[in-house]
Amino acid sequence: MGLKTFTISVAELSKDSYLRNDEKYHSFLFSSDWNLFDSSSKKLIPLKDILSDDYTLFDYQEDEEYKGIPTGQTYLDEDGDIREFQPINIENHPGRLKYKVSNDNILISSLRLAKSPALFFENEDLSDYVFSNGFYIFKVNDDWNNKFVLYILRTKKLKSILDNHIYRGIGISAYKKEDLLKIKIPLIPKSKQDQIVAQIEPIEKKIKELKAQITPPQEVMNKVFAREFGFDLEKFEESKKVKFFEVDFLKISNYHSLRYDVKNQKYLDIFNEIIKGFGSSFFLKSISKDKGKYGANEPAKDGEKSFDTRYIRITDIDSIGNLSDDDWKTAENIDKQYLLKDDDFLFARSGNTVGKTFLFDSEKHEEAIYAGYFIKFQLDFTNLNKLFFLYYTKSFIYDFWVKGIVRIKGQPNINANEYLELKIPTIPLKAQQKIVDEIKAELDKQEEIKNKIESERNKIDEIILRYLFK
Repeated sequence: MGLKTFTISVAELSKDSYLRNDEKYHSFLFSSDWNLFDSSSKKLIPLKDILSDDYTLFDYQEDEEYKGIPTGQTYLDEDGDIREFQPINIENHPGRLKYKVSNDNILISSLRLAKSPALFFENEDLSDYVFSNGFYIFKVNDDWNNKFVLYILRTKKLKSILDNHIYRGIGISAYKKEDLLKIKIPLIPKSKQDQIVAQIEPIEKKIKELKAQITPPQEVMNKVFAREFGFDLEKFEESKKVKFFEVDFLKISNYHSLRYDVKNQKYLDIFNEIIKGFGSSFFLKSISKDKGKYGANEPAKDGEKSFDTRYIRITDIDSIGNLSDDDWKTAENIDKQYLLKDDDFLFARSGNTVGKTFLFDSEKHEEAIYAGYFIKFQLDFTNLNKLFFLYYTKSFIYDFWVKGIVRIKGQPNINANEYLELKIPTIPLKAQQKIVDEIKAELDKQEEIKNKIESERNKIDEIILRYLFK
């Protein structure tokens, strides 16, 4: 690889209030004078003349439950729709969840690699939602159509700029609001903006219709497992909502890790009721070839040097255990003990993603090491279908077990010894394969619908760029 060089004058460097000695920042941004869409228009306007700060602190009330929206990828989809939320209240919420948002606001994630950089909740009831301080929250000036501005901020072009050029340094995956607001776009009359939005609305409607056909992967797996083992999903969903319940403290005292929150025992009782439907089951420890190994907190500093070994983080794994193709991290110096092998199974051990799982397959995945938030077990899959087990750990059954096992005081966590106590249903390999085939067939259908949605999103992108490049 040839040596890349970069030259900048001190005068140019001083124009940046943060004095960043950062090639990706200066060479790209200063050379373009912030006309990052390469517009030929003579009338350009910076985003700071379109967007103004609009922050309102959320007023938490006693005995009320709220829906926290962090900046993580799992909470929002590519269209800015809320996929899930973090249950919070006045006593139990991260300090970063602090802002109230209105239907007039546009939110922009301050982090790189956000699925949708910009959010706009035109018809959503936001009264119970609390948003992270990881979002920049703006009001759009009167001369601009909110949705038109939203579409600009969602273009693949702008997302690429945020992800690859204006984020800070090499350690913090975020960018400065001041940089975002310097970006220039053509000054387009409001009447023209309204016409463009009207042109896009039928496409947006088509996207909504397609998304209505999407079944979340966990729901697909839950339905199959519930039918195969004769469980009533509605009954178990209702049981999760019960706030007052009885607990036999003899059960708690007999368990190997004493819990101080009786909610754990409620979920364990539900899991154990489900287990009865298996007829028989076995423990993870009976098929594990080791007692579990914790991952590398950072790419190891010693060992053989490599420039293309993937470093798998929790955020790289989607809801069905696939690895994201987005900007993944590499380990330049690796310790061979952290290299993943076939039949290695990862469990997330702490934090909000505790319980998340991943199966390494050398036919699907390139060489990789795993992060410190994981515990790895080398498993014997002689009598257990690999995908059956992976889907099992994505199902409601496993979810109840995680909620019953996890320590919920302080940082949520599950240790290696506790994972070894996970019960797995004993069923014939033929029956396991039948479940796998059914789930895979449905997930493939869902993937086809997602491809159609992406095609419609591209149409919106093309319409917006057609006017921005003029």
